Amino acid sequence: MGHHREHVAERDQDFSDVDRQELLLALAGILAPGSLLADPEDLKPYECDGLSAYRRVPLAVALPENEDQVVAVVKACHARGVPVVARGAGTGLSGGALPHPDGLVLSLARMKRILHLDPVARVAVVQPGVRNLAISEAAAPYGLYYAPDPSSQIACTIGGNVAENAGGVHCLKYGLTVNNVLRVRAVTIEGEVVEFGNHALDAPGLDLLALMIGSEGLLAVATEVTVKLVPKPEVAQVAMASFDDVVKAGEAVAAIIAAGIVPAGLEMMDKPATAAVEPFVKAGYDLSAAAILLCESDGTPEEVAEEIAAMRAVLEQSGATEIRVSCSEAERLRFWAGRKAAFPAAGRVSPDYYCMDGTIPKKRLAEMLTAIVGMERKYGLRCMNVFHAGDGNLHPLILYDANTPGELERTEAFGAEILALSVKLGGTITGEHGVGFEKINSMCDQFPTEELRAFHRVKAAWDPGGLLNPGKAVPSLHRCAEFGRMHVHGGDLKFPDIERF
Repeated sequence: MGHHREHVAERDQDFSDVDRQELLLALAGILAPGSLLADPEDLKPYECDGLSAYRRVPLAVALPENEDQVVAVVKACHARGVPVVARGAGTGLSGGALPHPDGLVLSLARMKRILHLDPVARVAVVQPGVRNLAISEAAAPYGLYYAPDPSSQIACTIGGNVAENAGGVHCLKYGLTVNNVLRVRAVTIEGEVVEFGNHALDAPGLDLLALMIGSEGLLAVATEVTVKLVPKPEVAQVAMASFDDVVKAGEAVAAIIAAGIVPAGLEMMDKPATAAVEPFVKAGYDLSAAAILLCESDGTPEEVAEEIAAMRAVLEQSGATEIRVSCSEAERLRFWAGRKAAFPAAGRVSPDYYCMDGTIPKKRLAEMLTAIVGMERKYGLRCMNVFHAGDGNLHPLILYDANTPGELERTEAFGAEILALSVKLGGTITGEHGVGFEKINSMCDQFPTEELRAFHRVKAAWDPGGLLNPGKAVPSLHRCAEFGRMHVHGGDLKFPDIERF
């Protein structure tokens, strides 16, 4: 998201250089040579995740190679009251892996083994550093794959997917991470190894697996994940529909779902998005359309033919100006490659971009799109829109230049207004990117005081000292009180403990 001036938050005066050296010595005794980073130059790559507008350099970075080392590292930090921020590939877009200036970044990148793949039971047991796409590549010889497919699947890791409950373009039919994980083995802040779920379809007791998935590193550090594998469909085709109006495209999405059709994928891109993507990927998009829908069907040849015909009828009735159906697997993959390249393509047309992640009821898509057009005028900024339209998950890409004074601040306000409207329309502030550091104030819009207190009680039950990923996801009640006063008095409370870039 662009190049910004560097900034290192000042360290807590209570954490002395002597304390730091003592911690580093303890960690050096746990980890293999070259697995502990402490030099400023080595720490710079870890100062942010995919949300690069906000950066902080950590105290140190540990790269354990197995669960025993994770346990020992976490215990060492717990004994000294040192915050721990777990990190996967760093592809997250909400600042979930933003370091604590007096804390340790615990990178799971070296724990990247597929421990077991059972094609009969259709499960794979993997370490958290395994890339999302690597699971499907390993399962391919058996005619299987792992269904959740975030746009960053070539790089993002399963541990990060678990932390954020990642989705992807096929989550409408196959579900999010929470619907495709059977078991998570993890380490608490006190170094206790715990297991959530099991290899069966259900587990006795409370559904703590669902609590763990999407907990953004606040409760425990995943060290092993058992995922479900699904059979690769016999046939898959994509219908690409063009519309001369974004409102019609939004209404078409609701019409498809209302007709009882559940596509394997249902994505939407507006004209600025296709204009940015097409020269980059050459996906074959209709550049004259105000918006396009990508509607995928998969299954047996008979099922796909029937569903494509049903979708075509709904799309025509909804005002589609053109409908093209992929004629080959290569063409289908090109259609999806364009959608998945939307984020990097934004970097071709703007120095910086800010990706939002609200979710709204599908029937309100047209209303949101119309509102975003007004916000573009209000804030003097352009916005590319790409949506997981089938489940109402919005990814507006606000284009800005961080080197222009005031543009990042306007961008933040633009994004916050989108999220506030998402809540007002009956939705939520995140669909798959997580709250992290970015949406912490928007949580105050979403949840009343009593619900926030409940979140804090859950956190305290697992991490009473607040050492795991502090300052993320769940705002303090004081912060929300200040946020409310900001709305009343027109003040500015974004991230008081960090400089914007």
